[in-house]
Amino acid sequence: MATSPPIPANELETYCRETAQRARAASRAMSGLATAAKNAWLMESAEALVDQSDKILAANALDLEAAPGFGLTPAAVDRLQLDRNRIEKIAVALREIAALPDPVGETIEGHVRPNGLEVRRVRVPLGTVFFIYESRPNVTVDAAAICIKSGNAVILRGGKEARHSSAALVDIISSLAPRHGIPSDAVQLVQTVDRAAVGHFLQMPEYIDVAIPRGGRSLIERVVREAHMPVIKHFDGNCHVYLDAAADDEQAVAITVNAKCQRMGVCNACESLLIHADAADRLLQPVLQALHQQGIEIRGDAAVCRAFSAAVPASEEDWSTEYLGPTISVKIVPTLADAIEHINRYGSHHTDAIVTRDINAAQAFCRGVDSSAVMVNASTRFNDGGEFGLGAEIGISTDKFHARGPCGVRELTTFKYVVTGDGQIRK
Repeated sequence: MATSPPIPANELETYCRETAQRARAASRAMSGLATAAKNAWLMESAEALVDQSDKILAANALDLEAAPGFGLTPAAVDRLQLDRNRIEKIAVALREIAALPDPVGETIEGHVRPNGLEVRRVRVPLGTVFFIYESRPNVTVDAAAICIKSGNAVILRGGKEARHSSAALVDIISSLAPRHGIPSDAVQLVQTVDRAAVGHFLQMPEYIDVAIPRGGRSLIERVVREAHMPVIKHFDGNCHVYLDAAADDEQAVAITVNAKCQRMGVCNACESLLIHADAADRLLQPVLQALHQQGIEIRGDAAVCRAFSAAVPASEEDWSTEYLGPTISVKIVPTLADAIEHINRYGSHHTDAIVTRDINAAQAFCRGVDSSAVMVNASTRFNDGGEFGLGAEIGISTDKFHARGPCGVRELTTFKYVVTGDGQIRK
């Protein structure tokens, strides 16, 4: 499978505008599409991806071959790589989305006024989504599926690192769309790796209703700076685990190791560990030893370095760093309030966890920590659309408006008021 030839610079703006115009036209047709048609496309796409695994893996091999030239980290290469098991997981996500209730047309709330008017708030699609993401081929399919299920058209702008993989995936799923009454332009992959294309799309609010960037901080900051339409941001995942004075010893070790080590190159992996001073004598050694045995570098404050010989001193920058690899920052805090203050100051408002048997401490932590998800006695790795029962997600928003946390099909809708009367007029 070959990718498209480069688009000349003098034709790039025209290409972007025509792509956005086609997406806008498709989005209007999508708003009235039957649930059965969307689900049938999702199910057939799932089967087609598995059946055409060889095509997908051949394309992915081209991306993996080129990865060293892009200077990808081991974590980034892991996110880029596909195998038959990961393709099957992509297909499973499509089936899960098909099984979800269709949010379009759902009545959120309603009431009848004294004059007999029935007032309802009804979910409707956002319209056209411009989704910008980096080297994760599975996200290509997740985003397309979520957008179609929620009645939106989507323009996909994947990273150059995964361009062959993304093209193969979109070829497969988009070719099936017309069979189910879905406009062929409802899922479009941007056919250029020129960064200037992103800037052109971000200046087209007349065609694009929302931009969703998913990737590194520099990408997201650029989109926020240049976008002329609303942005749903997926910022860094500097996630914390806090071991309270009343933490269960076994849970403290198991949750910390899972949160950090189960998969390091993802946004909901733990990057910072806080330990209450009253628990440090019993928890610090077993927890840090378990991390050390997993090959994790410990960057600690002065107290941690004194107590654990393998630790190295942490810098101020370490407290706010998303490592996405085998490093963790560790700090001993005097109180629960200090833990909350540290997380709100240095964290990224993504996912933070407390391990405790004290219900009052858990409640105070949940009230005080300003993050999209707060976990009590559970790993940060559970902040995920699939784990929350939302199906696949288009990202985990660290915003407060319009969506927060995992963004599934409901988060890609807005609402309109539908008012039904029987000849009423206002006096």
